[in-house]
Amino acid sequence: MAASDRIYASATGSIVAGPPPPGVEVGVAVGVAVGVAVGVAVGVAVAGANRNWSTHANGATEVPVRDTKGQGQAIFQLSKDGTELSYKLIASNIENVFMAHIHSGVPGMSGPIVVWLYPSTAVAPGAPGGGRTDGVLVEGVITASDLVGALAGQPLSALIGLMESGGAYVNFHTNDGVGAVDTGPGDFPGGEIRGQIREND
Repeated sequence: MAASDRIYASATGSIVAGPPPPGVEVGVAVGVAVGVAVGVAVGVAVAGANRNWSTHANGATEVPVRDTKGQGQAIFQLSKDGTELSYKLIASNIENVFMAHIHSGVPGMSGPIVVWLYPSTAVAPGAPGGGRTDGVLVEGVITASDLVGALAGQPLSALIGLMESGGAYVNFHTNDGVGAVDTGPGDFPGGEIRGQIREND
């Protein structure tokens, strides 16, 4: 089976790795709407602020739960003028990470992509079968022009609002590029480890 037949992620923020569970579209729409509303409310507040968010990703919080030893960390820092969100992804005990994103969605629910993080903020997956990762996976900067899907065309404050509302998570996707999908750790194209983004204390 060709890599293009296994999974794809569109510019609108959708991942295809099998049929979505019932009700995902409705839940995602509500989650994004709430996040955008909060983003509008906090848009003025974030300007001039320097705020930080992070998450710890693992297989236990993935949907569905994945039996994996993989672990991940995502760290975000908002610029003082509120126009740039710097990020760093760190991963360990995981193989074949070929893309990672911020998705909209509450815990226990899958949702669409709103920002690409790995290999970069460009809308393009990396090559499958990349091998083991232990350490920094990628560092980058998110601006309003990087928002996709339901947040496309919105200011960066819309993403911040989604994060503030608890409606955003980071997902690390893996792909060994061989045969069938979901064969085990290192081959979960729909997501191997995940973590909900929280504001740091």
